[in-house]
Amino acid sequence: MNNPPLSEIQRQQVLEAVRACEVRATARLGHRPPPVEVRFDLRGRAAGQFCQQSALWRKKRWIRFNPWVFAADFAHHLSETVPHEVAHYLVSLQHPKARPHGPEWAAWMRFFGREPRATGSYSLEGVPVRRQRRHPYACGCPGRIHPLSTTRHNRILRGTLYLCPDCRAPLVPVTSGGI
Repeated sequence: MNNPPLSEIQRQQVLEAVRACEVRATARLGHRPPPVEVRFDLRGRAAGQFCQQSALWRKKRWIRFNPWVFAADFAHHLSETVPHEVAHYLVSLQHPKARPHGPEWAAWMRFFGREPRATGSYSLEGVPVRRQRRHPYACGCPGRIHPLSTTRHNRILRGTLYLCPDCRAPLVPVTSGGI
């Protein structure tokens, strides 16, 4: 069964942890950074994601957290994922052209007392993860089925031609009667 997403109290704790990192960063920056927007709308396998969007006159920045992944191991993500994403935010303020997990980001992670790891290892048990559907296609090879992604299936419906890599025959959809 799926883990329940974060409670309102847990969301508040995440927000407080983000703000605490921002306050702590004041010592290194010499000023308090503007508060970053926090969203709980991330889906899939990632626990967190820093986003930024440039407009002509300003740059918008926000952090997205996955409430399902957080709920699976709340304490771990509160102590690891929150500083990881806030470090991305702080790097974007100081060094807009820096690499995502470069030395500037690693320095912020060490400042927060965390090991600078680019990826986490955590269980996705009970986390709803979207998987792309596969569509069966056949070629001239006897009994061979090519499972195509929804993207390729839709391209075929719009006229794109895909060939079997072995017999070079066009791929055709397998009807419900099957091969």
